[in-house]
Amino acid sequence: MIDFKSWLTPTPPASTAPPPDARERTTIKVEIAIVLLVTFGLSGMSSILSLVEDALQTAALSDQTVALNSSRSSFSLIDLLFQLLSILRLCAWGALGLYLLWRADLAPRAIGLARPRLKIDLGHGVGLAALIGLPGLALYLVGNALGFNLNVVPSALDDHWWRVPALILYALANSGAEEIIVVAYLISRLRRLGLSENASLLCSSLLRGSYHFYQGVGGGVGNFLMGLVFGRYWQRTGRLWPLLIAHALIDIVAFVGYALLREHLSWLP
Repeated sequence: MIDFKSWLTPTPPASTAPPPDARERTTIKVEIAIVLLVTFGLSGMSSILSLVEDALQTAALSDQTVALNSSRSSFSLIDLLFQLLSILRLCAWGALGLYLLWRADLAPRAIGLARPRLKIDLGHGVGLAALIGLPGLALYLVGNALGFNLNVVPSALDDHWWRVPALILYALANSGAEEIIVVAYLISRLRRLGLSENASLLCSSLLRGSYHFYQGVGGGVGNFLMGLVFGRYWQRTGRLWPLLIAHALIDIVAFVGYALLREHLSWLP
């Protein structure tokens, strides 16, 4: 039987490091602020501002459209290079998180990136993708019907030969950047500051929800709930691979599925 109480109040991993002194606490706070301003914190503020702007429009949110992964140039090769630069930026964000955790004596193994256990990690990843993806789609459709969401176009790339590989790379890069920064990095650093597991989880989930508000209220709320599930899974298991797999699968299905089905399903935006 599942012990739901233990999932609500997980025991943090044991640490032999002494409590941080005032100087270290200040350093960690400044570091977190800089990382979030460089990465998803700034994205969150921009996303909320975008939602406010959309809400002030005369058209209802459900009559407006937001496109992801858009073309950046009418020249195929230049467009590809722009997409690769965006993918590289996401990879750099994930690498920044890994580097700062390594500097804090938290090697990749310590945050759940030990050698993958293929059968277990893949199974849990697929399970998490189904747990989040199917209700998430339902929440999006309900939110859109109620006027709380914009019409989200997962892929607005032109039909180039490289479109599908680029979308898959975007999914992998999104997964790495978000799960490393928003889950492993942020929760680990907040732990060091002495925040409880529940408080750290709440901060992580609020951050994840914030930078999805450009999709509408439903997008923000749905990703907040996803953050609660993903963050708690990591806190309980210490494994990051399943989160990377699940997130990548969700994005691949959304990005590539939309790109391939758009011309065949008239109801897609």
